[in-house]
Order: sequence, then structure tokens, then C-alpha cells
Amino acid sequence: MDFVAEDTKKRKLNSDDSNGYSVSLSKDDLKRLLEPLSKEQLVALLIDAGSQYPAVADDIRDVASKDPAHRKLFVRGLAWETTSQALRDAFQHYGEIEEGAVITDKATGKSRGFGFITFKHMDSAQRALKEPSKTIDGRITVCNLASVGSSAGAGSADQAQRKLYIGGLSYETSNETLLNIFSQYGEIEEGAVAYDKNTNKSRGFAFITYKSVEAARKAIDDPNKTIEGRHVIVKLAAEGQKEKAVSQSSAQNQGGPQVQAGYSVINPNLPAFARPTVAGAGTPALGFSPYTPGLPAYTSQPAYATSNPQYGGVTAAMPQYNPAQYAAQYGIPTPQPGQLPAGGGNGAGGVPTYYASAS
Repeated sequence: MDFVAEDTKKRKLNSDDSNGYSVSLSKDDLKRLLEPLSKEQLVALLIDAGSQYPAVADDIRDVASKDPAHRKLFVRGLAWETTSQALRDAFQHYGEIEEGAVITDKATGKSRGFGFITFKHMDSAQRALKEPSKTIDGRITVCNLASVGSSAGAGSADQAQRKLYIGGLSYETSNETLLNIFSQYGEIEEGAVAYDKNTNKSRGFAFITYKSVEAARKAIDDPNKTIEGRHVIVKLAAEGQKEKAVSQSSAQNQGGPQVQAGYSVINPNLPAFARPTVAGAGTPALGFSPYTPGLPAYTSQPAYATSNPQYGGVTAAMPQYNPAQYAAQYGIPTPQPGQLPAGGGNGAGGVPTYYASAS
């Protein structure tokens, strides 16, 4: 009995010490206590503290929002007519917006089809990312953190099985009509009619990306493909790209329509260029006669020793000059060795005379 009373008293004293003793811990003490804890334990402590004390929650929010990379969103798939104000209006209910704008072409001033939204706090951006697909001006747009790239989400493993091409649309078919029809197969992640950037008119086709592969398959397998009185084509967008690449390769490699130099568009009205052929042996060359093999090698011509009728019978090979021959023929005295002419034409009949040299 005494033992029980003593034990009860001891427990009471310990209880009083635990509840009545106030412990004051310095920052170093807290640091040493926190260092051994895991990340999960630290997060749990901060969650509890933030839930109980608003000041702690505000500090956590401010620290997390210091880096703009955690607050800035990239928004793609915007309509050409969507303004910066319309973009901000679509996101303002998630939290205070610090900056938001549609990106335009510097030369034309027209929208490039995407924009950016920067929230003041990180938690606002996180709320917006919970609903990545948003309808703005009749088009389903997609947003993601700008820091992870403009194509985030587009490169998922099954994205090729979820994105559809819809061709043969009426030029009057609107985005609203398109989305209403294809939303019956499943939840749409992104989708819109393709419009010309300059004229803002429909190009007669569209793309739809579902959130699941099953929804995309249902849309493809449904035999009823008539929209506003027109039969449309529905297939995977990846298949359409492969067919286009094969078609272009076939046209270039199998004698298809010729592409004019300096142009990148195939002109179906341009006839194929017919190359001229050269008959004969050897390698053909445009504008020249074919080369005939077997011609004899060129040899030097022999000296002419007979009269050439072409030049009036003049002997081509002239004999060596003989003074005695012409002296007898024309009455010219033959000069003797050592004599020099006295001057032209001072003899009889203008015939030159000669005198002996002084030497």
C-alpha cells in the first residue's frame, strides 16, 4: 500500500514537471534537432505549423514564391483574335496576376497563338495547373510551367495515340460545334479548328487531343462522321504526317511533278522536263557531235615539192638563189668576189655597177 502511494506520487511529480516546465530553445538548438529529420518529417512539421499559425503559412508562401519559375505559366493554342486582357481574365480567378500578355509578331503585330501568365504567388499557379485545359474565346488552350518548356505535355509517350486529325470540315464549322461533337467521346485536353493567320478564315481541318487513348479510339471507330452536312475524315494526326512525308518523297524520287527552281511549292501544271538525247557512240553532249573513236593520229604534213595549182602554179619549194642565173637572164653583171655595188641604177638601163673594194 505504501509502495503504491509512493509510485503514484512520483508519477504526479513527473507529470507536473512536464506540464509546468517551460523550455526555451535557441536557433542552434532547433537546428540540431531538425538536422537528423528526413524531408518527409520536415514537410509534415511545416504543414502542421502552417495550419495552426497563419504567420508561418505566410512565411512559407513568400519563400516558395521568390523564384518566378514557380509562378510563370506558358499558354498555347490561343485564337488569333485573343487579346492580352482576355488571357488575363481567363486566369484571374486562380489568384493575383503579376503579369500576363499574348505574344505578337514584331513585324505584323498579330498574335503568334501563345502567351504567358505570371502569378504573384506560387500557390495560384499550382491551382491553375490543376486545370491545364481552358476554353478561351471558343478554343481549348493548354498551360504548363514556362520553365519546363513550351512543348511540355506534348511529348508524352501516348500523345501520338491521343491526338486526332479531322479533315474535310466545312469552312463555316466553328470551334464550339467541333468541341461539342467530339466531347461526347471523352474529355478533351486540347482542340481547335485551324484558322489562317492572315485572313482568320477556317482552313477546313482541325486537331483534337484527348486526355485518354480510349476516348481517341472511340472517336476514330465511330462510323458517323458527318458534321454540318459534310463527311469528315478522322484519323490519328501521326498517321497523316507519315502519309504526307511519303507522298512528298514519292513525288521527288519517282518523276512526279517538277519543282521550279527557287520555289518550294509543287506546281501540278508544270510538265516534266524532257531531256534531249544525242544519237551515236560515245558520251552524249548537248550541242556537239558524238565523239567517234578510232581516228588516226595527226601527222606532220610533208614539204611541198610540186607546183600548187591553187596559187597559179607557183612552186612552193623555191630553189636556192643563183646570181649567175639572173645575170644572164636580165643582163645584170655578176659581181666578183671583193666588189661592192656603186649605187642603185647608175649603169646602163639602171643596172647597178660594181667597183673593187679598197682593201
